[in-house]
Amino acid sequence: MFDTRPLLTPTDFPAIRRDTVTTLQVNLGYRCNQRCLHCHVNAGPTRTEMMTPATVDLVLAAAVKLGVTTLDLTGGAPELNPDFKRLVRAAHAEGIHIIDRCNLTILSEPGQADLAEFLAQHQVEVVASLPCYSADNVDNQRGQGVFERSIAGLKALNQLGYGKAGSALILNLVYNPQGATLPPAQSELEHQYKHQLYHTFGIEFNLLFVLANMPIQRFGSMLHSRGEFAPYMQTLKQAHQTANLESVMCRQQLSVDWQGNLYDCDFNQMLEMPAQISERPHLRDLLIHNPASSNITVADHCYGCTAGQGSSCSGAHSSNEPESIIARA
Repeated sequence: MFDTRPLLTPTDFPAIRRDTVTTLQVNLGYRCNQRCLHCHVNAGPTRTEMMTPATVDLVLAAAVKLGVTTLDLTGGAPELNPDFKRLVRAAHAEGIHIIDRCNLTILSEPGQADLAEFLAQHQVEVVASLPCYSADNVDNQRGQGVFERSIAGLKALNQLGYGKAGSALILNLVYNPQGATLPPAQSELEHQYKHQLYHTFGIEFNLLFVLANMPIQRFGSMLHSRGEFAPYMQTLKQAHQTANLESVMCRQQLSVDWQGNLYDCDFNQMLEMPAQISERPHLRDLLIHNPASSNITVADHCYGCTAGQGSSCSGAHSSNEPESIIARA
């Protein structure tokens, strides 16, 4: 795995500061039942890193102390952590909104037969990766047979009320480009997804989140091996929109790794660039002081969040994407 961090620093990305933290995004471990080409975490079935029960307890304590409104659970496949359900139950009891970054195929893994019902019972928002509505494209990016299992997972969630009009159970999908291009306009692609998935499979969902691929970990290493790293960075920088700086996710979010260390976002976590809260920022720090107004650590990969329509864990920042970007994607 080629380390792209030296290519991303130093940087000319604008300095930004944190607002009030409303979301803790928590990586419960790097183990996953899939191994996707675009994965910036380099997760997979052989990874052993997993958050301990004691650190899970700290997550909940810090969330309550800060008064966050959202707990965003990710991985790997977060559901593979033995304490996933315990954390969801406790956070739900505290009135905290919970997001599960679900790869859909986990719903049909051995031992997960009750997972979909559990998520519905605790009103967990499901954010599910589905990089295309075409079987070939999905299987090329995520593995053979993944599309068929993903469709089965979506149907199971729909049967529970997820993604249905008037239902409180939210089902959002995530799109990533397959190569070194920026994603197309979110609103247009969402319309295509809804049409294709409903008319072909009878599947409904709420929103489509369009995310740019980050030039780090597995995807960044692939770009470097193909000689595409510098051209992709040029694409990101040329598409930078200053207005997107106001809504980048790191302003209201902190990322927590499986050991409880703190980062400004999931991408900085993978680059081992800690948040500027203390010398060795950890969940324990959040029990003592509030991180609002602290500086945010930036590098050139941050242009992936401000290019064109912008990109975040909640999709595009705006619909004001240059026409040239849509054409390239």
